[in-house]
Amino acid sequence: MVEWITHDGLLPYDEAVTFMEARAEAIARGEAGECIWLVEHPPLYTAGTSAKPADLTDPDRFPVYESKRGGQYTYHGPGQRVAYVMLDVGKRGHDVRRFVQQLEEWVIATLAEFALIGEIREGRVGVWVARPDKPLTASGAPAEDKIAAIGIRLRKWVSFHGISINVEPDLDHFSGIVPCGITDYGVTSLVDLGLPVTMTDVDVALRATFDTVFDPLDQK
Repeated sequence: MVEWITHDGLLPYDEAVTFMEARAEAIARGEAGECIWLVEHPPLYTAGTSAKPADLTDPDRFPVYESKRGGQYTYHGPGQRVAYVMLDVGKRGHDVRRFVQQLEEWVIATLAEFALIGEIREGRVGVWVARPDKPLTASGAPAEDKIAAIGIRLRKWVSFHGISINVEPDLDHFSGIVPCGITDYGVTSLVDLGLPVTMTDVDVALRATFDTVFDPLDQK
């Protein structure tokens, strides 16, 4: 069984990394079960392994943490649900690409619980929603906003880091970075889209949809 833990209050990022790394090692040794950890952080930026310094446009705004996850710069803060995913990918098919696709499917299924269509775009990481209410982009493409980010790391075939869904964060906080190195597109949240959704609502949806995407290990 996957253990679900919800952290109350704002969790310092360093504490999150320490916990994840220890739990992933314990899972790899067979000393602990898989875990989904639901947290919120104080305002901060993290730099993934592909982060470009030029994409940190306001380096003095919030603390910046070097992260060993894949990807570029991202923001975490109050009103954003971060789900840290410590799963045994080695026992779940040994397929990293498929695992990332499952994380995307999980986010999309969670958004669908609120009648919101999330989509994946080639060359643009994360999950996106169409914004027909907004002008076309500078390149003439239909407007879309990012609502969720995905970034993971594997160690001994156990994952850590995970996904983040914007529930009701301060969207201006994203302006200190180029989120995931992607320009021309914006960032949104469930509440920004007019959905009266709480963090608890999102947590319920994450748990309700998890088993529709990820098979139990005892079926492998």
